[in-house]
Formats: sequence, C-alpha cells, structure tokens
Amino acid sequence: MGRTGKSQAGKGRIRRLFTWKRLLGTFLVGALLAMGAFYVLYLMVPVPTANADATLQSNVYKYSNGKIMARTGKINREIVGLEKVPLDVQRSFVAAENKTFYKDNGVDILGTARAAWNTLTGKGKQGGSTITQQYVKNYYLSQDQTATRKLKEMVIALKVDQRMKKSEILAGYINTSYYGRNAYGIQAAAQAYYGVDTTRLTVAQGAYLASVLQAPSQYDWTFAGPEGRRLVEARWNYVLDNMVEEGWLDAGKRAGLKFPAPQKPKAPKGMSGQSGYIVEAANQELIRQGVSEEDLKAGGWTITLNIDEKKQKALVKAVDEQLEAKLDREKSKKNATVQAGATSVDPKTGAVVAMYGGVGATEHWTNNATRRDYQPASTYKPIVLASALDNGAETQDGRKIGLGTIYDGTSKRPVVGSAVPFAPENEDGQSYGPVTVQKATNSSINSVYAQMIVDVGPAKAKQTGIALGLKDGKDFGATPAMSLGVMGASTMDMAGAYATLDNHGVKVTPTVVKSAEHKDRTVEPVKSIGERVISREAADTTTKAMEGVVQAGSGFRAAGPYQAAGKTGTSENNRSAWFVGYTPELVTAVGLFGEDSVGNQVTLTNKINPGRANGGKTPAEIWGAYTTKALGGGSDTAFDLETDGTSGGDTVPTPTATTGSPTPTGTPSDESSAPTQPPTPTGTTPPQPPTPTATTPPEPTPTRTRTTDPTLPPLPDGNSGAVDGKPSGQ
Repeated sequence: MGRTGKSQAGKGRIRRLFTWKRLLGTFLVGALLAMGAFYVLYLMVPVPTANADATLQSNVYKYSNGKIMARTGKINREIVGLEKVPLDVQRSFVAAENKTFYKDNGVDILGTARAAWNTLTGKGKQGGSTITQQYVKNYYLSQDQTATRKLKEMVIALKVDQRMKKSEILAGYINTSYYGRNAYGIQAAAQAYYGVDTTRLTVAQGAYLASVLQAPSQYDWTFAGPEGRRLVEARWNYVLDNMVEEGWLDAGKRAGLKFPAPQKPKAPKGMSGQSGYIVEAANQELIRQGVSEEDLKAGGWTITLNIDEKKQKALVKAVDEQLEAKLDREKSKKNATVQAGATSVDPKTGAVVAMYGGVGATEHWTNNATRRDYQPASTYKPIVLASALDNGAETQDGRKIGLGTIYDGTSKRPVVGSAVPFAPENEDGQSYGPVTVQKATNSSINSVYAQMIVDVGPAKAKQTGIALGLKDGKDFGATPAMSLGVMGASTMDMAGAYATLDNHGVKVTPTVVKSAEHKDRTVEPVKSIGERVISREAADTTTKAMEGVVQAGSGFRAAGPYQAAGKTGTSENNRSAWFVGYTPELVTAVGLFGEDSVGNQVTLTNKINPGRANGGKTPAEIWGAYTTKALGGGSDTAFDLETDGTSGGDTVPTPTATTGSPTPTGTPSDESSAPTQPPTPTGTTPPQPPTPTATTPPEPTPTRTRTTDPTLPPLPDGNSGAVDGKPSGQ
C-alpha cells in the first residue's frame, strides 16, 4: 500500500474516533461532570460571615447646621439605607454595571467563566461580574482575583440572590464599594466628591459615581490626565444612555445634562484642634445614655451636635486673641503651664453651642472644659446667695437675707453660729467694714459669704448647688469653707448651674448631642430642660446681684454692648481663675488652670501677667470678646427679672456683737473701697462704688462698654486671698 493509502486509512480512523456522536457524548458527559462538580461545590460552599472590613464604618459628627465637623474610625464609610438614595441614582449604578440586575439570578456564568479562563491563561485579570457578585466579593470575600475565588463568588452569589431582596443587594453593593478619595460607600463618596449627603445627589452626579467605580484612581476628574478624563466622561455618557434605553431616564432630560465635575479633595475631618475634645464629650454623653463603647467603636453613627459652628469659631478666636497671643508655649516653661477651658450654653434649650478644651486634642488630650479637678472658687458664691434667698434664710439676729442686708466685711472675721471654726481672709487681707450683700458680691468678700453660708446652713447650700447641677464628690463637704468653692467643678458644670439661674430657676442640663442615629437604632437626646429647682424670685435676685459684679465690681472687664451678669473666681494658690457669666441669651463659663507637664496643679501667678491671674482679668476678657462676637456684636435684650422688690430692705446701721455680725476692728486696707456709712439699699439698683477721695487712687469707673485697657488699675477682684500659699477664698 502506498503512502496515499496509509494517509487515507489514518484519516478514516480519526473520523471514526471523533464522530459527532462521540463528540456530543463527550460534551454531555463533561457537562454533567461539571454540573455535578458545581452542585457539590454549591453544597460545600456556605455563605460566610462578613469579612473584617466590610462592616467597618466611621462615625460622623456634625455641627448643628449639618456641616461635618469630624469623622472617626479606620474606614471612611457611613452605611445608608436605600431609601436615602434617590431612585434615579440607584438606577445609574444598575445601568453602569448590570442592566439585567433586576431580572437575573445573581450570576453571569459566561462572563465569570471567561474571566476565570483569562485569569488562568495569563491574559489578565478581568471582571465579568454582576452587581450581586461584586457585592459578594466586597462583603464576604477578598479582592484577590483568582479562579478559585471567582467560583466561590458565583456560588455564594446564587445563594445570596435566593435569600435577599434585590434592593438589599443593591444597597449592600453601593455601601461596600470603594470610590477613591478614601471613600467607602456612596455616602462617603457623595461627600468626598460633591460635598453633599446622598439624599441630595443628582442623576448626573450619581452617574459619575457609578462610572468612577470602574477605576477610582484613573477616573478621579481632579487628578486624571486627558485620557482618564476622556474615558470617565465616555463612561458617564454610557451610563446615562443605558438609563434612557431602559426607560429610567427621559431622553429630553438626558440631553440637557452636563458633566458634573467634582470638587477638589479636602483634608479629612480629623480629631485635631477642638474637634477631638468635642467628639469625646459627645461620646461620653452617649455612653451615659446607654450606648456602649463597643457600639461606638463599631461605627456607623451619625451624631449631630448642638455645637454652633460660628459660635465655636468665635470662642476659639477669643481665647487665641485674649490668651494665646500673650503666651509663648514653646520657649517659656511658665507660659506652658497655662491651660484654658470654656463651655457656652443656650439657657433656653440647654444646648452646648461652643466648647474650648485646650490648645488641641492631639497636643493636650485632657478636656479642660469637662475636667472636674480644679476648684470653681468664688463662682460658687452666687449659689450660696441663691440658696439663702430660696430658703428664706436669716442672719444670726433674725434679719431676712437680701441684696441690701448688711454684713461685716472684716477680713479674717470668725464666723458666728458654726460648730466648725472658719475665719477666711479677704483678698490681700482687705477689710471692708459694714457692707451690703450687693457690695459683698461685687467685690467677692470672703468674710461675708462665709457668714452667709453659716446663716443658710452649709447642708442646704450644698443641696442647692447639686440641684443646680454640680456633682456631689468626696471634696464637696458641707462646711463654711464651701462658700469659697473648694469642691471640684468643670466649666460645663458651672455653665449649667448659671444657665439654671438665667432660666429663672428651671433646671438646665448642658447637652452636647442634638441627635444620634444608627441604621439599627436612634438614641433619645438628654432632656436638657427639667423642673424648677429654685424659686424664680431667688434665681432672678441672684441674677440682679451678679449684674452688679459686671457693672460695678470685679467683673467689669466683661461688660460690653449687652446686659450681663456674672461672677469672678480665683482658687487656692491661684491654681485656677474663672469668670462665669450670662446674658439673657447665652451662658458661658471660662476657666484658666495651672498644670505642669506631668499633670500636677501649679499656680498661675506671674504666668500670664505680673501677679495673680484672677478671674476678673483674662477669663473676663475672653468671656467679653466671645460674648460680643457670639451675639453678633451685641444685644439689646434685657433680663426679665422678678426680684423681691426690697432686696432685703435692711437699713440696720452698724452691726453689733449681739447680731452675730461683730463690729469690725482695725482699719480697712483700702478705704476707697469701704463706705464710711452703710449704703442705703434700693432694692432694684445695686450700690455704686464710693467716690474716691483725694488721698486715695481712683478706681476705674466701669461702663457699658467693655474695656481691656491694660493701663487701668483693676477693681478689687476679691477672688483669692490665696497668693503664695495664703488661704484660699476668693
């Protein structure tokens, strides 16, 4: 047989070996084996739990106006329900990725097989996945594109499609996808690219976000080169054309759409500056409301704060200008020990509208606005007065206590009627002789308030303090010394107590959080306005007394184009200096604290200015600068006060030993501040400072216009008497 015959015989054997029947049979057997293998795989592969990063979210903290103040968490993601995504924006993602999404069973077998084959044969990693498969990849699996992972993805996608609604799958997909700019999920992407929440996205913007998913880095309009911009714009058009084709977008509207170039990236809202302090204060408030630390760490919370963005900036600016500009923290060890804290509250709502926690949360983590380890000093005196008025207290000789009641202002005068001896020194050892309660409040006279708390009863005065919002700590002892504010209190505590006085005796609890929402729960905010805790007459008369402090007393530097009441305070050894005050619309507590590098309390003396850093100086100046700005330059609103009309009506001449208020001995250290005769109380107008004589240096005359002229000699602050180790008090 020739070569030709052998060739034909060989071809015959091949034809017999590869007949169509044999080929069909082989294909069917192979298909059955593949189907069997896939079925076994289907049975063996469970739907796993979510991967480590899929459920991580950030917490978002917003100002009261809705603007984002800070984000916390490992991943910038805020999961939102599909109801918060406009329908045409939802459909733009379907049009971009998977037009058959609403009809398919969750997988694209041919696309997946092609992608797996190309991956195995080295032709490049390819997609070919449905929205369901991409959701499975994001939520349950890793991002590695291997053939094994592709098969698992397909199996799990089939199961997920059977168990979940299409709306749930779509929501999961757009919430887990990465959009670039460190944004995971559509809410973070909407804010990163367009500065809006998902509810405000337009169809054009939604189409861009759907387009950028294909190549987040390459398609970011801000950073893309000419080719990248051409490609993303082409894909944007593709998405919109698909929406028209599916009947999801009107052709006329489509023709009028313009490409929505995104905004330039902005730095992430972090925890530096005041944000860290405010976030921590908000978290602590939520924990007290029943939210666990674990829940907060898991993320997903949208927390709207009561913080007013404009007032917050005004408070920071006031501290910067009135304090920080005078310090050199880097070169001066003395300056570095000065810490400032402040809390500002709306007395009608209890909202904390501004907070100053320190130089910055990343430099000094302790929040100076909420810390309770410093004494509020003489800012507690108005609480003693309020307690006396509320309880109808009387002096040792039976005179009802009011603003016109005469007390002995002699320094180191022993209190009468107390089992606990107490004889506090006035500031600089100054003795005043017979003075009204109004004058004693203006000049913060320790000896008067030490006797007054004995007349009221320290236990009752403590009860009033707690009712107004101060915390009952181990240092809150019911003794005469309590009149000098020797307990611990924060600026938030004092702002709350004074806000209750400003609110005519109805309890005000300062609240940082306006609302807190999570996809699984909503937290009820703190009830910030409570019940009446002291009578209106007592609260309003105390306000009247503190008006005198600003108009004609130690707090004159806080005066400005508004009606104000307040009180200065300086603690033992000048470790803290305070001004707490209010207008009808706003209550603010400002404190300065001496703290060394290891957290020990130190004196403020000679740290900001020569001598004491008393409450009537820098704290009052910060308060005045902030209040003026926060009130838009000033306010014509007046206090609506209901006082007793007589303010005590006491016209007793010189107290005697039989009254419990002994006649003073010795000569006052500053005769210009002590009247020769007891002032006649008017009941409604606080007594004015006496006219200086030719032999004494004149005191500055406080006016309705706040002044920070450093050349003016200060009025007696009366808030310490604790200079260089002397007893605390003022």
